[in-house]
Amino acid sequence: MAGVKALVALSFSGAIGLTFLMLGCALEYYGVYWPLFVLIFYFLCPIPHFIARRVGDDSDAASSACRELAYFFTTGIVVSAFGFPIILARVEAIKWGACGLVLAGNAVIFLTILGFFLVFGRGDDFSWEQW
Repeated sequence: MAGVKALVALSFSGAIGLTFLMLGCALEYYGVYWPLFVLIFYFLCPIPHFIARRVGDDSDAASSACRELAYFFTTGIVVSAFGFPIILARVEAIKWGACGLVLAGNAVIFLTILGFFLVFGRGDDFSWEQW
């Protein structure tokens, strides 16, 4: 039952993050939809982890080159997602208030993704690998 509660909490926090993102785009004062391109980063973020999980050996070593490379690429994707709205605000494609809302949405969404892997990535009976 704890897994279901975690899933509900993660979906609620994901909805809050997407609400921040949509507010940064759809409010009449901002009215520009360029920040929606950070959705690409949301979808790209877990891909290196999935590839490293599939390709990497199953040893219980503390570190492997494949896993470290996946962490590197994931970090690059996350930093790019935070940098993109700042660059858009700097060149005045969006307003700074919209940038703040998108950055808040980024923080919530990436913490939700991290929470998903912490809760469901242990490989026990209630794991995302079984879906």
